[in-house]
Amino acid sequence: MTATHDPTPADAPAFDATTDYWQEIVGADALSLPLDPPYVRGYPARLPDGRYLVLPLRGVPSDPERCVASLIANQASLDVADALAGFMAERARAFGAEMVVGLPTLGLAFAPMVARGLGFKRYVPFGYSRKYWYDERLAVPVRSLTTPDAGKLLYVDPNLAGSLAGRRVLVVDDAVSTGQTMVSALELLARCGAEVAGIVVAMCQGERWRARLVDGNGAPIPVACAFESPRMRRVPGGWAPEKAWPTGIPGPGAGKSPALRSSPDS
Repeated sequence: MTATHDPTPADAPAFDATTDYWQEIVGADALSLPLDPPYVRGYPARLPDGRYLVLPLRGVPSDPERCVASLIANQASLDVADALAGFMAERARAFGAEMVVGLPTLGLAFAPMVARGLGFKRYVPFGYSRKYWYDERLAVPVRSLTTPDAGKLLYVDPNLAGSLAGRRVLVVDDAVSTGQTMVSALELLARCGAEVAGIVVAMCQGERWRARLVDGNGAPIPVACAFESPRMRRVPGGWAPEKAWPTGIPGPGAGKSPALRSSPDS
């Protein structure tokens, strides 16, 4: 028999299967895990109405000392997806957008609901699948924390690109973490002649995206989210946020909802 090598440290905390996650939003009195670290298998993300969505923890590729809380939007219950989209629409309303763009893949689970919540009758989807009539000038490379391999392209249908020219656009995605995917979307929007009114996501994960999401003059692009979730490091007994929460953004056990808008200077 050939011996196999398991690169995971023997004392590394295990992660749950995600089958039963993202299916309900609960009050603090119904939580089955602590509000404060160390977290063992799940993270209680606090929503604007004071309730919680429990997220499963997942390891960071190639770094056994780090983990993140995961949201897979198209595996969430319809009630959870509806609720998150409602929070996203309310928080993005102040941006004054004239069009909504949804990013693949999981941002497309929220974009139509956010667009409807803001009173729009349609939205523009970006995609990774190239149709034969697409124009390579309307395509940009993209990579992300969860899909690090290079070679993937982000496209917009040229039949829809013209509708973005000169318009204030709201960009919708499921999450922002490193900001790499969003930077690609911003480049594609610039090729379409659009002005970015703001970005809205279900989950702002960590802080690394803040330095990347700026306009051509270096000013922060407005970002709103339904909830915040920290990147975490391994500690005795589980996982804890790798850095303190930024000023003005409470952790999950705090007594008020997260800030309505997140931006690099918040």
